[in-house]
Formats: sequence, C-alpha cells, structure tokens
Amino acid sequence: MTETAESATDSTASQTVVIASANGLHARPAGLLTQAAAKSGLPVRLAKAGKEVNAASILGVISLGIVFGDEVMVSADGDNAAAVVAGLVSILATDHDAA
Repeated sequence: MTETAESATDSTASQTVVIASANGLHARPAGLLTQAAAKSGLPVRLAKAGKEVNAASILGVISLGIVFGDEVMVSADGDNAAAVVAGLVSILATDHDAA
C-alpha cells in the first residue's frame, strides 16, 4: 500500500510509503533498497518517526527498525529525483516475504 503524500520540485522529490514486507525491512529487502539508492547516484534519504538516514547505507536503514505497516518517507535530491523516489517506493511497497 502506497500513500501519496508526495512533494517534488525541479531537483527534490519525496514520498511517504507504508512498508509491505511481512517481516519488515530486514537484511534482504533493506539490501534491495540500499543497492537501488546507491545505484541512483543521488543523495537519497529514508526517514521514520523523525529519524533520517542515508538510504544507501545498509546499517543506517537497519538502524531505523522498520517493521510491517510502518510509514516511512523516501527523499532524493538531483536530476531525475522523482523517478528515483518512485522506484524506491516500489521496493518498499512490495512484500518481499511473500511465498
């Protein structure tokens, strides 16, 4: 489930998403997210309950303790930020624990 609390400017985009993975953002889905964030080449942030981390940092992402149903904000700065955010939101809105 994706909530559309979106905002974007020419070089900044952010979107709120509800975590869909049944077991939360453990190593595998966190790895998918951090790899995609790093590959984007943009500064990308992930925030939960006022704490913000570099979305390309596996340790930072895991430190947020994100579980199923948590609402997080994904933000990026730079050219193509909206597309980068949309791709990362898609990762978070997918249940990677489904059989």
